[in-house]
Amino acid sequence: MSFVVLVLLCALTGLVFGDSKPKTCSDLRQFYSSKGFSLNGVPQTEIFGEHLRVCSQGYTCCTSGMEENLLNLSRREFETQVKESGRTLQASLNGQFKSFDDYFLELLNRSEASLQTSFQAGFGSLFSQTAKVFQDLYSDLRHYYRGSNVNLEEALNEFWARLLERLFKALNTQYIIGEEYLECVAKQSETLKPLGDTPRELKTKITRTVIAARTFAQGLVISGEAVRKVSQVYMSTECVHAIMKMSYCPHCSGVAFAKPCSNYCRNVMKGCLANQADLDSEWRNLADAMLEVVDKLSRPYSVDSVVLSLPKRIAEAILYMQDNLNTFNNKVFQACGSPVQSSNSEDQIKRGTNTAEEVSGTPGAQLEKLLSDVSRMLRDMMQYWVHLPRKLCVDRESGPSETDRCWNGMNVDRYLPDVMGNGLASQINNPEVEIDITKPDMTVRKQIMQLKIMINRLKYAINGNDVDFQDTSDDISGSGSGMCADDQCSRDTRLSAPNTDKPNVYGYPSENKKVVKGRSSQNLPCVSLCLLSLVTVLLRR
Repeated sequence: MSFVVLVLLCALTGLVFGDSKPKTCSDLRQFYSSKGFSLNGVPQTEIFGEHLRVCSQGYTCCTSGMEENLLNLSRREFETQVKESGRTLQASLNGQFKSFDDYFLELLNRSEASLQTSFQAGFGSLFSQTAKVFQDLYSDLRHYYRGSNVNLEEALNEFWARLLERLFKALNTQYIIGEEYLECVAKQSETLKPLGDTPRELKTKITRTVIAARTFAQGLVISGEAVRKVSQVYMSTECVHAIMKMSYCPHCSGVAFAKPCSNYCRNVMKGCLANQADLDSEWRNLADAMLEVVDKLSRPYSVDSVVLSLPKRIAEAILYMQDNLNTFNNKVFQACGSPVQSSNSEDQIKRGTNTAEEVSGTPGAQLEKLLSDVSRMLRDMMQYWVHLPRKLCVDRESGPSETDRCWNGMNVDRYLPDVMGNGLASQINNPEVEIDITKPDMTVRKQIMQLKIMINRLKYAINGNDVDFQDTSDDISGSGSGMCADDQCSRDTRLSAPNTDKPNVYGYPSENKKVVKGRSSQNLPCVSLCLLSLVTVLLRR
Protein backbone atom coordinates (compact mmCIF):
# COMPACT_ATOMS: atom_id res chain seq x y z
CA MET A 1 0.00 0.00 0.00
CA SER A 2 2.81 2.39 0.90
CA PHE A 3 4.56 1.61 -2.39
CA VAL A 4 1.40 2.48 -4.33
CA VAL A 5 1.07 5.78 -2.49
CA LEU A 6 4.71 6.63 -3.21
CA VAL A 7 4.37 5.86 -6.92
CA LEU A 8 1.18 7.89 -7.13
CA LEU A 9 2.79 10.81 -5.29
CA CYS A 10 5.81 10.80 -7.62
CA ALA A 11 3.57 10.64 -10.67
CA LEU A 12 1.49 13.61 -9.52
CA THR A 13 4.63 15.56 -8.66
CA GLY A 14 5.99 14.93 -12.11
CA LEU A 15 2.79 16.14 -13.73
CA VAL A 16 2.79 19.36 -11.78
CA PHE A 17 6.50 20.21 -11.80
CA GLY A 18 7.60 18.63 -15.04
CA ASP A 19 8.45 22.02 -16.63
CA SER A 20 9.37 23.99 -13.54
CA LYS A 21 13.10 23.38 -13.27
CA PRO A 22 15.07 26.57 -12.50
CA LYS A 23 16.08 28.58 -15.55
CA THR A 24 19.60 29.57 -16.51
CA CYS A 25 21.05 32.92 -15.33
CA SER A 26 23.29 33.46 -18.37
CA ASP A 27 21.54 36.69 -19.45
CA LEU A 28 21.73 38.20 -15.99
CA ARG A 29 25.35 37.16 -15.56
CA GLN A 30 26.23 38.91 -18.80
CA PHE A 31 24.28 42.04 -17.79
CA TYR A 32 25.74 42.06 -14.27
CA SER A 33 29.26 41.75 -15.62
CA SER A 34 28.64 44.62 -18.08
CA LYS A 35 27.98 46.87 -15.07
CA GLY A 36 31.50 46.20 -13.80
CA PHE A 37 30.69 43.63 -11.11
CA SER A 38 32.48 40.37 -10.46
CA LEU A 39 30.64 37.15 -11.28
CA ASN A 40 31.86 35.47 -8.09
CA GLY A 41 28.84 34.18 -6.22
CA VAL A 42 26.41 34.87 -9.09
CA PRO A 43 24.11 31.84 -9.55
CA GLN A 44 24.30 29.77 -12.71
CA THR A 45 20.60 28.95 -12.40
CA GLU A 46 17.70 30.54 -10.56
CA ILE A 47 17.39 30.27 -6.80
CA PHE A 48 14.46 31.04 -4.54
CA GLY A 49 14.58 34.71 -3.51
CA GLU A 50 13.42 34.78 0.10
CA HIS A 51 16.65 36.71 0.86
CA LEU A 52 15.72 39.73 -1.33
CA ARG A 53 14.68 43.00 0.37
CA VAL A 54 13.56 45.06 -2.64
CA CYS A 55 12.83 42.75 -5.55
CA SER A 56 10.15 40.05 -5.69
CA GLN A 57 10.95 36.95 -3.61
CA GLY A 58 10.08 34.44 -6.29
CA TYR A 59 12.64 32.52 -8.29
CA THR A 60 15.54 34.86 -9.11
CA CYS A 61 19.10 35.08 -10.34
CA CYS A 62 20.02 37.75 -7.76
CA THR A 63 21.63 37.15 -4.41
CA SER A 64 21.37 39.58 -1.50
CA GLY A 65 24.89 40.80 -2.27
CA MET A 66 23.96 41.45 -5.89
CA GLU A 67 20.85 43.31 -4.80
CA GLU A 68 22.97 45.53 -2.53
CA ASN A 69 25.37 46.25 -5.40
CA LEU A 70 22.51 47.13 -7.70
CA LEU A 71 21.01 49.40 -5.02
CA ASN A 72 24.26 51.34 -4.78
CA LEU A 73 24.46 51.45 -8.56
CA SER A 74 20.91 52.77 -8.72
CA ARG A 75 21.80 55.62 -6.36
CA ARG A 76 24.92 56.57 -8.30
CA GLU A 77 23.23 56.43 -11.67
CA PHE A 78 20.17 58.40 -10.62
CA GLU A 79 22.13 61.09 -8.79
CA THR A 80 24.43 61.38 -11.80
CA GLN A 81 21.44 61.67 -14.13
CA VAL A 82 19.90 64.47 -12.06
CA LYS A 83 23.25 66.27 -11.85
CA GLU A 84 23.86 65.96 -15.59
CA SER A 85 20.44 67.38 -16.38
CA GLY A 86 21.15 70.23 -13.97
CA ARG A 87 24.57 70.82 -15.52
CA THR A 88 22.96 71.31 -18.91
CA LEU A 89 20.68 74.05 -17.57
CA GLN A 90 23.45 75.52 -15.45
CA ALA A 91 25.75 75.66 -18.49
CA SER A 92 23.03 77.51 -20.40
CA LEU A 93 22.59 80.03 -17.58
CA ASN A 94 26.34 80.47 -17.18
CA GLY A 95 26.71 80.92 -20.93
CA GLN A 96 24.06 83.64 -21.00
CA PHE A 97 25.69 85.34 -18.02
CA LYS A 98 29.11 85.33 -19.69
CA SER A 99 27.66 86.72 -22.93
CA PHE A 100 25.86 89.54 -21.12
CA ASP A 101 28.76 90.19 -18.74
CA ASP A 102 31.27 90.43 -21.58
CA TYR A 103 28.93 92.64 -23.57
CA PHE A 104 28.22 95.10 -20.74
CA LEU A 105 31.85 95.43 -19.67
CA GLU A 106 32.83 95.95 -23.29
CA LEU A 107 30.20 98.70 -23.49
CA LEU A 108 31.86 100.48 -20.57
CA ASN A 109 35.29 100.05 -22.19
CA ARG A 110 34.04 101.42 -25.53
CA SER A 111 32.33 104.33 -23.82
CA GLU A 112 35.44 105.26 -21.83
CA ALA A 113 37.67 104.97 -24.90
CA SER A 114 35.26 107.15 -26.88
CA LEU A 115 35.28 109.77 -24.12
CA GLN A 116 39.08 109.92 -24.03
CA THR A 117 39.37 110.19 -27.80
CA SER A 118 36.64 112.79 -28.28
CA PHE A 119 37.61 114.93 -25.27
CA GLN A 120 41.28 115.08 -26.23
CA ALA A 121 40.24 116.25 -29.67
CA GLY A 122 37.45 118.60 -28.55
CA PHE A 123 38.68 120.06 -25.25
CA GLY A 124 42.48 119.90 -25.40
CA SER A 125 44.16 120.87 -22.12
CA LEU A 126 40.85 120.83 -20.26
CA PHE A 127 40.71 117.06 -20.68
CA SER A 128 44.04 116.51 -18.92
CA GLN A 129 42.72 118.44 -15.91
CA THR A 130 39.53 116.36 -15.69
CA ALA A 131 40.82 112.94 -16.91
CA LYS A 132 41.09 111.49 -13.38
CA VAL A 133 37.44 112.38 -12.70
CA PHE A 134 36.35 110.44 -15.79
CA GLN A 135 38.54 107.46 -14.91
CA ASP A 136 37.00 107.32 -11.44
CA LEU A 137 33.48 107.47 -12.89
CA TYR A 138 34.00 104.41 -15.10
CA SER A 139 35.81 102.62 -12.30
CA ASP A 140 32.82 103.19 -10.00
CA LEU A 141 30.42 101.94 -12.68
CA ARG A 142 32.44 98.75 -13.11
CA HIS A 143 32.72 98.15 -9.39
CA TYR A 144 29.02 98.73 -8.88
CA TYR A 145 28.11 96.37 -11.71
CA ARG A 146 30.41 93.73 -10.23
CA GLY A 147 28.51 93.90 -6.94
CA SER A 148 30.89 95.99 -4.87
CA ASN A 149 29.55 98.07 -2.02
CA VAL A 150 29.21 101.22 -4.12
CA ASN A 151 26.23 103.57 -3.80
CA LEU A 152 25.58 104.35 -7.45
CA GLU A 153 23.61 107.55 -6.87
CA GLU A 154 26.25 108.91 -4.51
CA ALA A 155 29.00 107.97 -6.98
CA LEU A 156 27.27 109.93 -9.76
CA ASN A 157 26.71 112.92 -7.47
CA GLU A 158 30.36 112.79 -6.51
CA PHE A 159 31.36 112.70 -10.18
CA TRP A 160 29.44 115.84 -11.07
CA ALA A 161 30.64 117.66 -7.93
CA ARG A 162 34.30 116.87 -8.65
CA LEU A 163 33.88 117.73 -12.33
CA LEU A 164 32.37 121.09 -11.38
CA GLU A 165 35.31 121.85 -9.06
CA ARG A 166 37.87 121.03 -11.78
CA LEU A 167 35.96 123.01 -14.40
CA PHE A 168 35.44 126.07 -12.17
CA LYS A 169 39.15 126.27 -11.38
CA ALA A 170 40.22 125.53 -14.97
CA LEU A 171 37.86 128.13 -16.46
CA ASN A 172 38.76 130.78 -13.86
CA THR A 173 42.55 130.73 -13.88
CA GLN A 174 42.60 134.48 -13.20
CA TYR A 175 41.44 133.83 -9.65
CA ILE A 176 42.88 131.97 -6.67
CA ILE A 177 40.24 129.37 -5.80
CA GLY A 178 40.62 127.64 -2.40
CA GLU A 179 38.83 124.63 -0.90
CA GLU A 180 36.46 126.74 1.21
CA TYR A 181 35.47 128.79 -1.84
CA LEU A 182 34.80 125.63 -3.82
CA GLU A 183 32.52 124.39 -1.03
CA CYS A 184 30.50 127.56 -1.40
CA VAL A 185 30.41 127.11 -5.18
CA ALA A 186 29.10 123.56 -4.69
CA LYS A 187 26.24 124.82 -2.53
CA GLN A 188 25.23 127.36 -5.20
CA SER A 189 25.30 124.72 -7.92
CA GLU A 190 22.23 123.01 -6.50
CA THR A 191 20.07 126.00 -7.55
CA LEU A 192 22.16 127.57 -10.33
CA LYS A 193 22.66 124.31 -12.30
CA PRO A 194 25.97 125.31 -13.95
CA LEU A 195 26.00 122.06 -15.99
CA GLY A 196 22.38 122.39 -17.09
CA ASP A 197 19.87 119.55 -16.78
CA THR A 198 22.29 116.90 -18.03
CA PRO A 199 23.41 115.67 -14.55
CA ARG A 200 19.82 115.04 -13.46
CA GLU A 201 18.71 113.45 -16.73
CA LEU A 202 21.82 111.33 -17.09
CA LYS A 203 21.69 110.17 -13.48
CA THR A 204 18.17 108.81 -14.00
CA LYS A 205 19.15 106.93 -17.16
CA ILE A 206 22.43 105.60 -15.81
CA THR A 207 21.03 104.40 -12.48
CA ARG A 208 18.09 102.61 -14.12
CA THR A 209 20.34 101.01 -16.74
CA VAL A 210 23.24 99.92 -14.55
CA ILE A 211 20.96 98.74 -11.71
CA ALA A 212 19.04 96.63 -14.22
CA ALA A 213 22.25 95.27 -15.77
CA ARG A 214 23.78 94.32 -12.44
CA THR A 215 20.63 92.72 -11.05
CA PHE A 216 20.00 90.83 -14.27
CA ALA A 217 23.56 89.45 -14.34
CA GLN A 218 23.30 88.45 -10.68
CA GLY A 219 19.93 86.78 -11.37
CA LEU A 220 21.60 84.54 -13.94
CA VAL A 221 24.35 83.63 -11.45
CA ILE A 222 21.91 82.91 -8.60
CA SER A 223 19.75 80.79 -10.93
CA GLY A 224 22.75 78.71 -11.97
CA GLU A 225 23.83 78.23 -8.37
CA ALA A 226 20.31 77.13 -7.37
CA VAL A 227 20.32 74.52 -10.13
CA ARG A 228 23.75 73.25 -9.09
CA LYS A 229 22.89 72.92 -5.41
CA VAL A 230 19.42 71.44 -5.84
CA SER A 231 20.68 68.94 -8.42
CA GLN A 232 23.12 67.57 -5.82
CA VAL A 233 20.54 66.76 -3.15
CA TYR A 234 21.18 63.37 -1.55
CA MET A 235 18.51 60.82 -2.45
CA SER A 236 16.62 59.06 0.33
CA THR A 237 16.80 55.31 0.95
CA GLU A 238 13.13 54.99 -0.07
CA CYS A 239 13.85 56.73 -3.34
CA VAL A 240 16.85 54.49 -4.08
CA HIS A 241 14.76 51.40 -3.38
CA ALA A 242 12.09 52.65 -5.78
CA ILE A 243 14.66 53.37 -8.51
CA MET A 244 16.23 49.93 -8.01
CA LYS A 245 12.84 48.23 -8.11
CA MET A 246 12.00 49.99 -11.34
CA SER A 247 15.36 49.66 -13.07
CA TYR A 248 16.97 46.38 -11.99
CA CYS A 249 14.33 44.16 -10.42
CA PRO A 250 13.11 43.18 -13.92
CA HIS A 251 16.59 41.71 -14.52
CA CYS A 252 16.46 39.80 -11.23
CA SER A 253 12.98 38.53 -12.10
CA GLY A 254 13.94 37.33 -15.56
CA VAL A 255 11.95 39.94 -17.50
CA ALA A 256 14.77 42.28 -18.53
CA PHE A 257 13.03 42.91 -21.85
CA ALA A 258 10.23 44.88 -20.15
CA LYS A 259 10.62 48.64 -19.76
CA PRO A 260 8.89 50.42 -16.85
CA CYS A 261 5.31 51.48 -17.50
CA SER A 262 5.10 55.19 -18.29
CA ASN A 263 2.93 56.19 -15.33
CA TYR A 264 4.92 53.91 -13.03
CA CYS A 265 8.14 55.72 -13.95
CA ARG A 266 6.46 59.12 -13.47
CA ASN A 267 5.33 58.20 -9.95
CA VAL A 268 8.81 57.02 -9.00
CA MET A 269 10.42 60.18 -10.36
CA LYS A 270 7.80 62.52 -8.87
CA GLY A 271 8.37 60.91 -5.50
CA CYS A 272 12.17 61.10 -5.73
CA LEU A 273 12.11 64.69 -7.03
CA ALA A 274 9.24 65.97 -4.90
CA ASN A 275 11.37 68.53 -3.05
CA GLN A 276 12.89 69.86 -6.27
CA ALA A 277 9.43 70.34 -7.76
CA ASP A 278 8.61 72.72 -4.91
CA LEU A 279 10.95 75.25 -6.54
CA ASP A 280 8.48 75.55 -9.41
CA SER A 281 6.50 78.56 -8.20
CA GLU A 282 9.48 80.76 -7.31
CA TRP A 283 11.41 79.51 -10.33
CA ARG A 284 8.67 80.73 -12.67
CA ASN A 285 8.39 84.01 -10.74
CA LEU A 286 12.14 84.49 -11.12
CA ALA A 287 12.01 83.88 -14.88
CA ASP A 288 9.08 86.31 -15.21
CA ALA A 289 10.92 89.01 -13.26
CA MET A 290 14.06 88.53 -15.32
CA LEU A 291 12.05 88.84 -18.54
CA GLU A 292 10.74 92.18 -17.26
CA VAL A 293 14.29 93.33 -16.61
CA VAL A 294 15.24 92.22 -20.13
CA ASP A 295 12.52 94.56 -21.37
CA LYS A 296 14.01 97.39 -19.29
CA LEU A 297 17.42 96.76 -20.87
CA SER A 298 16.00 97.36 -24.33
CA ARG A 299 13.61 100.27 -23.74
CA PRO A 300 12.72 103.09 -23.39
CA TYR A 301 16.51 103.62 -23.64
CA SER A 302 18.56 100.57 -24.53
CA VAL A 303 21.49 99.71 -22.30
CA ASP A 304 24.00 100.23 -25.11
CA SER A 305 22.61 103.62 -26.09
CA VAL A 306 22.72 104.90 -22.50
CA VAL A 307 26.29 103.74 -21.83
CA LEU A 308 27.70 104.74 -25.21
CA SER A 309 26.06 108.17 -25.10
CA LEU A 310 27.86 109.11 -21.87
CA PRO A 311 30.73 110.99 -23.63
CA LYS A 312 28.36 113.12 -25.68
CA ARG A 313 26.09 113.93 -22.72
CA ILE A 314 29.06 114.87 -20.50
CA ALA A 315 30.50 117.04 -23.27
CA GLU A 316 27.13 118.80 -23.56
CA ALA A 317 27.20 119.58 -19.82
CA ILE A 318 30.72 121.04 -20.03
CA LEU A 319 29.84 123.17 -23.06
CA TYR A 320 26.75 124.43 -21.26
CA MET A 321 28.94 125.66 -18.40
CA GLN A 322 31.42 127.29 -20.78
CA ASP A 323 28.63 129.08 -22.62
CA ASN A 324 27.04 130.33 -19.39
CA LEU A 325 30.22 130.88 -17.35
CA ASN A 326 29.85 134.65 -16.94
CA THR A 327 26.28 134.38 -15.66
CA PHE A 328 27.25 131.58 -13.25
CA ASN A 329 30.33 133.46 -12.03
CA ASN A 330 28.37 136.62 -11.33
CA LYS A 331 25.81 134.74 -9.20
CA VAL A 332 28.54 132.82 -7.37
CA PHE A 333 30.48 136.01 -6.67
CA GLN A 334 27.33 137.58 -5.23
CA ALA A 335 26.77 134.62 -2.92
CA CYS A 336 30.34 133.68 -2.04
CA GLY A 337 32.18 136.92 -2.58
CA SER A 338 34.72 137.81 -5.27
CA PRO A 339 37.77 135.53 -5.20
CA VAL A 340 41.28 136.92 -5.01
CA GLN A 341 42.90 137.77 -8.33
CA SER A 342 45.78 135.53 -9.36
CA SER A 343 49.15 136.75 -10.56
CA ASN A 344 49.21 134.00 -13.18
CA SER A 345 48.70 135.20 -16.72
CA GLU A 346 47.48 131.92 -18.25
CA ASP A 347 45.38 132.16 -21.38
CA GLN A 348 41.68 131.48 -20.88
CA ILE A 349 40.64 128.03 -22.08
CA LYS A 350 38.82 128.25 -25.36
CA ARG A 351 35.35 126.83 -25.82
CA GLY A 352 35.53 123.16 -26.62
CA THR A 353 33.70 121.19 -29.30
CA ASN A 354 31.57 118.13 -28.86
CA THR A 355 33.13 115.53 -31.13
CA ALA A 356 31.58 112.50 -29.36
CA GLU A 357 29.53 110.21 -31.57
CA GLU A 358 25.75 110.47 -31.50
CA VAL A 359 24.26 107.13 -30.44
CA SER A 360 20.86 105.80 -31.50
CA GLY A 361 18.36 105.17 -28.71
CA THR A 362 17.28 101.82 -30.20
CA PRO A 363 19.12 98.59 -29.34
CA GLY A 364 21.94 97.54 -31.62
CA ALA A 365 21.88 94.24 -33.50
CA GLN A 366 24.24 92.54 -31.03
CA LEU A 367 22.17 93.58 -28.02
CA GLU A 368 18.94 92.53 -29.72
CA LYS A 369 20.32 89.04 -30.40
CA LEU A 370 21.72 88.72 -26.89
CA LEU A 371 18.45 89.70 -25.23
CA SER A 372 16.47 87.53 -27.65
CA ASP A 373 18.60 84.48 -26.81
CA VAL A 374 18.36 85.00 -23.06
CA SER A 375 14.58 85.58 -23.27
CA ARG A 376 14.14 82.30 -25.13
CA MET A 377 16.22 80.47 -22.53
CA LEU A 378 14.23 81.99 -19.65
CA ARG A 379 10.94 80.88 -21.18
CA ASP A 380 12.28 77.38 -21.87
CA MET A 381 13.49 76.92 -18.29
CA MET A 382 10.26 78.06 -16.59
CA GLN A 383 8.86 74.56 -16.03
CA TYR A 384 12.19 72.79 -15.65
CA TRP A 385 11.55 71.39 -12.15
CA VAL A 386 8.07 70.00 -12.82
CA HIS A 387 9.11 68.62 -16.21
CA LEU A 388 12.25 66.96 -14.82
CA PRO A 389 10.49 63.67 -13.82
CA ARG A 390 9.09 63.28 -17.33
CA LYS A 391 12.46 64.18 -18.86
CA LEU A 392 14.25 61.51 -16.81
CA CYS A 393 11.65 58.91 -17.81
CA VAL A 394 11.92 59.46 -21.57
CA ASP A 395 14.74 56.97 -22.10
CA ARG A 396 13.46 54.51 -19.47
CA GLU A 397 9.74 54.08 -19.97
CA SER A 398 7.81 51.85 -22.32
CA GLY A 399 6.12 53.16 -25.44
CA PRO A 400 2.38 53.85 -25.94
CA SER A 401 1.90 50.47 -27.63
CA GLU A 402 3.30 48.57 -24.65
CA THR A 403 0.85 49.55 -21.92
CA ASP A 404 -0.05 45.87 -21.38
CA ARG A 405 3.51 44.55 -21.63
CA CYS A 406 5.50 46.89 -19.36
CA TRP A 407 7.09 46.45 -15.94
CA ASN A 408 4.73 47.75 -13.24
CA GLY A 409 6.98 47.04 -10.26
CA MET A 410 5.63 43.53 -9.62
CA ASN A 411 5.30 41.86 -12.98
CA VAL A 412 4.80 42.56 -16.67
CA ASP A 413 1.32 43.99 -17.13
CA ARG A 414 -0.67 47.21 -17.12
CA TYR A 415 0.03 49.84 -14.41
CA LEU A 416 -3.17 50.93 -12.66
CA PRO A 417 -2.43 53.68 -10.07
CA ASP A 418 -2.90 57.33 -11.03
CA VAL A 419 0.04 59.67 -11.53
CA MET A 420 0.73 61.87 -8.51
CA GLY A 421 0.81 65.67 -8.62
CA ASN A 422 3.94 67.81 -8.40
CA GLY A 423 5.70 68.74 -5.18
CA LEU A 424 6.16 67.29 -1.72
CA ALA A 425 2.61 67.76 -0.46
CA SER A 426 1.20 65.79 -3.42
CA GLN A 427 3.19 62.64 -2.57
CA ILE A 428 1.28 61.62 0.55
CA ASN A 429 -0.33 58.72 -1.33
CA ASN A 430 2.46 57.97 -3.79
CA PRO A 431 2.27 54.17 -4.23
CA GLU A 432 5.94 53.83 -5.22
CA VAL A 433 7.98 56.07 -2.92
CA GLU A 434 7.28 56.42 0.77
CA ILE A 435 7.83 60.07 1.76
CA ASP A 436 7.41 61.98 5.01
CA ILE A 437 5.96 65.20 3.64
CA THR A 438 6.42 66.92 7.01
CA LYS A 439 10.21 66.86 6.56
CA PRO A 440 11.17 68.94 3.52
CA ASP A 441 14.75 68.97 2.29
CA MET A 442 16.39 72.03 3.83
CA THR A 443 18.88 72.50 0.98
CA VAL A 444 15.96 72.94 -1.39
CA ARG A 445 14.11 75.21 1.07
CA LYS A 446 17.20 77.38 1.37
CA GLN A 447 17.35 77.78 -2.40
CA ILE A 448 13.66 78.70 -2.48
CA MET A 449 14.49 81.50 -0.04
CA GLN A 450 17.41 82.55 -2.26
CA LEU A 451 15.08 82.77 -5.24
CA LYS A 452 12.59 84.88 -3.29
CA ILE A 453 15.35 87.31 -2.31
CA MET A 454 16.50 87.54 -5.93
CA ILE A 455 12.95 88.10 -7.17
CA ASN A 456 12.52 91.03 -4.77
CA ARG A 457 15.75 92.55 -6.02
CA LEU A 458 14.67 92.15 -9.63
CA LYS A 459 11.37 93.86 -8.85
CA TYR A 460 13.26 96.77 -7.28
CA ALA A 461 15.44 96.96 -10.37
CA ILE A 462 12.41 97.00 -12.67
CA ASN A 463 11.31 100.18 -10.92
CA GLY A 464 14.82 101.65 -11.10
CA ASN A 465 15.46 101.32 -7.36
CA ASP A 466 18.78 100.35 -5.86
CA VAL A 467 19.09 97.66 -3.21
CA ASP A 468 21.78 96.46 -0.84
CA PHE A 469 23.45 93.83 -3.01
CA GLN A 470 25.58 91.83 -0.63
CA ASP A 471 26.30 88.21 -1.36
CA THR A 472 23.00 86.35 -1.23
CA SER A 473 24.56 83.45 0.65
CA ASP A 474 24.55 85.75 3.69
CA ASP A 475 20.91 86.65 3.32
CA ILE A 476 19.44 83.52 4.76
CA SER A 477 22.11 82.34 7.15
CA GLY A 478 22.12 82.97 10.86
CA SER A 479 19.33 84.36 13.00
CA GLY A 480 16.65 86.57 11.56
CA SER A 481 17.08 84.95 8.16
CA GLY A 482 13.40 84.33 7.54
CA MET A 483 13.66 80.56 7.85
CA CYS A 484 10.94 79.31 10.14
CA ALA A 485 11.56 77.45 13.36
CA ASP A 486 10.27 73.91 13.71
CA ASP A 487 7.19 74.94 15.67
CA GLN A 488 6.40 77.57 13.05
CA CYS A 489 6.94 75.31 10.08
CA SER A 490 4.54 72.78 11.56
CA ARG A 491 1.73 75.31 11.26
CA ASP A 492 2.15 75.40 7.49
CA THR A 493 -0.88 73.42 6.31
CA ARG A 494 0.91 72.41 3.13
CA LEU A 495 3.51 70.59 5.18
CA SER A 496 1.40 69.30 8.03
CA ALA A 497 -0.65 66.55 6.41
CA PRO A 498 -1.16 63.55 8.71
CA ASN A 499 1.49 60.86 8.45
CA THR A 500 -0.86 58.07 7.40
CA ASP A 501 0.29 54.64 6.32
CA LYS A 502 0.88 54.47 2.61
CA PRO A 503 -1.53 52.09 0.88
CA ASN A 504 0.13 49.37 -1.15
CA VAL A 505 -1.35 49.83 -4.60
CA TYR A 506 0.22 47.86 -7.42
CA GLY A 507 -0.67 46.92 -10.92
CA TYR A 508 -2.19 43.49 -11.27
CA PRO A 509 -3.22 41.29 -14.21
CA SER A 510 -6.51 42.26 -15.72
CA GLU A 511 -9.28 39.68 -15.81
CA ASN A 512 -9.29 37.06 -18.58
CA LYS A 513 -5.68 37.89 -19.39
CA LYS A 514 -2.63 35.68 -19.00
CA VAL A 515 0.32 37.07 -17.08
CA VAL A 516 3.38 37.35 -19.27
CA LYS A 517 6.31 35.24 -18.10
CA GLY A 518 4.27 33.44 -15.44
CA ARG A 519 5.96 30.86 -13.18
CA SER A 520 4.48 27.52 -12.07
CA SER A 521 6.61 27.91 -8.94
CA GLN A 522 4.28 30.68 -7.85
CA ASN A 523 1.58 28.00 -7.35
CA LEU A 524 3.77 25.84 -5.13
CA PRO A 525 1.82 26.29 -1.86
CA CYS A 526 -1.49 25.45 -3.54
CA VAL A 527 -0.11 22.35 -5.32
CA SER A 528 1.56 21.08 -2.16
CA LEU A 529 -1.71 21.42 -0.25
CA CYS A 530 -3.54 19.39 -2.90
CA LEU A 531 -0.91 16.64 -2.81
CA LEU A 532 -0.99 16.41 0.98
CA SER A 533 -4.77 16.15 0.93
CA LEU A 534 -4.63 13.36 -1.65
CA VAL A 535 -2.02 11.43 0.34
CA THR A 536 -4.09 11.76 3.51
CA VAL A 537 -7.15 10.31 1.75
CA LEU A 538 -5.19 7.38 0.36
CA LEU A 539 -3.62 6.54 3.72
CA ARG A 540 -6.98 6.54 5.42
CA ARG A 541 -8.14 3.94 2.94
